[in-house]
Amino acid sequence: MANGETMIEKAITIKIHADDNVAIIANDGGLKKETEIEGGITLSEDIPQGHKVSLMNIEKGANIIRYGEVIGQAAEKILKGAWIHEDRIVLPKAPSLGELLPTTKKYIKRPLLEGYHFEGYRNTNGTVGIKNILGVMASVQCIAGVVEYAVREIKNKLLCKYPNVEDVVAINHTYGCGVAINAPNAAIPIRTLKNIAQNPNLGGEVLILGLGCEKLEPQQLVLNGQLPNKTIVCLQTDCSGGFQGMISRILEMAEARLERLNNRKREICPVSDLVIGVQCGGSDAFSGITANSAVGYATDLIVQAGGTVLFSEVTEVRDAIHLLLPRAKDATVGKALINEMKWYDQYLEAGQSDRSANPTPGNKQGGLSNILEKALGSIAKSGNSPIVDVLSHGEVVRKKGLNFAATPASDFICGTQQLASGINLQVFTTGRGTPYSLSMAPVIKVSSRKELSERWFDLIDLDAGRIATGEASIEEIGLELFKMILDIASGRSKTASDKLGLKNDLVVFNPAPVT
Repeated sequence: MANGETMIEKAITIKIHADDNVAIIANDGGLKKETEIEGGITLSEDIPQGHKVSLMNIEKGANIIRYGEVIGQAAEKILKGAWIHEDRIVLPKAPSLGELLPTTKKYIKRPLLEGYHFEGYRNTNGTVGIKNILGVMASVQCIAGVVEYAVREIKNKLLCKYPNVEDVVAINHTYGCGVAINAPNAAIPIRTLKNIAQNPNLGGEVLILGLGCEKLEPQQLVLNGQLPNKTIVCLQTDCSGGFQGMISRILEMAEARLERLNNRKREICPVSDLVIGVQCGGSDAFSGITANSAVGYATDLIVQAGGTVLFSEVTEVRDAIHLLLPRAKDATVGKALINEMKWYDQYLEAGQSDRSANPTPGNKQGGLSNILEKALGSIAKSGNSPIVDVLSHGEVVRKKGLNFAATPASDFICGTQQLASGINLQVFTTGRGTPYSLSMAPVIKVSSRKELSERWFDLIDLDAGRIATGEASIEEIGLELFKMILDIASGRSKTASDKLGLKNDLVVFNPAPVT
């Protein structure tokens, strides 16, 4: 290169399907007007990274196609080489659930994937945990401060005596009183909290703290067969001696649990004992073609090895429901999938909203124009396995294999509900970046862009952006993720968030009235 010359960056665009009439700009910082891209097309304006460029002239009202699917109609005539942003796309109506039939396609049963295992903690109820932690749970938000104080005291005064116990976590929430406890939809937050207390990573040793006058009585969080006086501390009736008396009683109860947890040992377990949740947040236009696709490949490996995977976020699958229904194992599963979509449609309608409210400003800045485009990328996390069951909000997983667990798309509510459903570990994809994490389960962060993993080098666990740059394939990143899941499940390594001690508060989904 001669003196004074500058290297011209090669234009990189990604077209996913042969039928697509758009591609996305892959270059960091986007591309400038008059840049020539593949196919001899010249950009008519500056286009940011992740955003769509028209590969042909598109007439007003004509379909705009990405992933081989219609993501909207042109709001105006769009010329070849133009930037297709949200203002130039009309969002189509959502697929009519009344017109969809729960059809299924035949799957060729794949041979069991053998030779992989992890080291976990077996529970008496048949589940397996990957953490050995003591959970201290509040039955009502009023005592959240007491729970936090007690957890600090347990860590400072007791935990060092029990080296096999990894952590003590506060399980606080904003539910429990001032609520319509008998309203039909109150079943959702109540079962969510009850099932969180039974998460496999807690080893059946959760300690429940109650105030004594709340509407959600602590006994409602205890499974049948357990003795409440060995599980619950009620501050108004069980404690004397002021605040320190409360803390002394809690520490006494906690120490008995720490002793039992300390005797637990990891043992070799098959992948069929794992329950993994997959979720995305801060998504961008790369998510569906890099991070989510790699997660989908890992999802299929876990299922093929006999394990269980939950994918969720109703509004982020609603517009792609026509692609999911044929994957239902049978008509019963297909009908359940439709029913969860209907329930959420009605929930949004009652709140005078709809699924178009889902994409965030960050999603749009990352190139996602609407919820339909976002949904098509989101479902890539589910891979290609048949859907064996559908869980309603906060229900515990019942069947091994790929499950749809209905949740809102909110990161922290989805995470809370997946914990209730019994996940050991969550895989979380992001394009824009988020420090979201959970205290009860490790969260593996997978970035959709290489630039994000380099900028957040100590927050991202796996860079799937290498798929976009051609440095790795979907299969290679997916296999790397699969092996990472087993390493973290075995305690051989930690996620970036766990190393930093990051965690999000639990947020219980409560569609019932607050009185």
